[in-house]
Amino acid sequence: MTRAPFTREAPDVRRAALVEAAARILAAKGVAGASVRTICAEAGVSPGLLRHYFDGVDALVAATYEATGARIDAALEAAVAAAGEGPRARLSAYLTASFAPPVLDPDLLATWLAFWSLVKVDPAIAAIHRRTYAGYRARLEELLGACDPRVDARLAAIGLTAVVDGLWLELCLDATVFTPAEAGAIAERLAAGYLGG
Repeated sequence: MTRAPFTREAPDVRRAALVEAAARILAAKGVAGASVRTICAEAGVSPGLLRHYFDGVDALVAATYEATGARIDAALEAAVAAAGEGPRARLSAYLTASFAPPVLDPDLLATWLAFWSLVKVDPAIAAIHRRTYAGYRARLEELLGACDPRVDARLAAIGLTAVVDGLWLELCLDATVFTPAEAGAIAERLAAGYLGG
């Protein structure tokens, strides 16, 4: 009988597994349940491994926030890429992608709420939050400006971000009040108002 050779997982694979486990724990148990023990049990690794890759749970939660933001950005950019070259279609795709999977997801809401709860008390999380939202608004400004260079893209992006966030939050909390298509239509109507029609 021959034994399969021992293989060690690459460091980025292990780091990613810990980040994914932290996201699942944050979604299921919130910040209070995100301990070294629970995250490592979820990832199927020893607690020492978390400390090997991260400077504790806070650093892992921050890395999880970064990774979650990057996953959302990737989904939004994929929607824009699929929309073709038309500036209005690209803006529409960016706005409405928040109301479709993988962004519209109750587990993502639970994870995101855990991050939001830390923004006012954890400077690292606050910095990630600022960067994440600044990036979202900057991309929205770019898409708005491509539709109409005369628009006040900064204020339009702030307004649209607030509306999309609110609609996304309500859809995740209670999908019986309005549909994702209706949420998209609301965001579209606001965008049309900024763009003058």
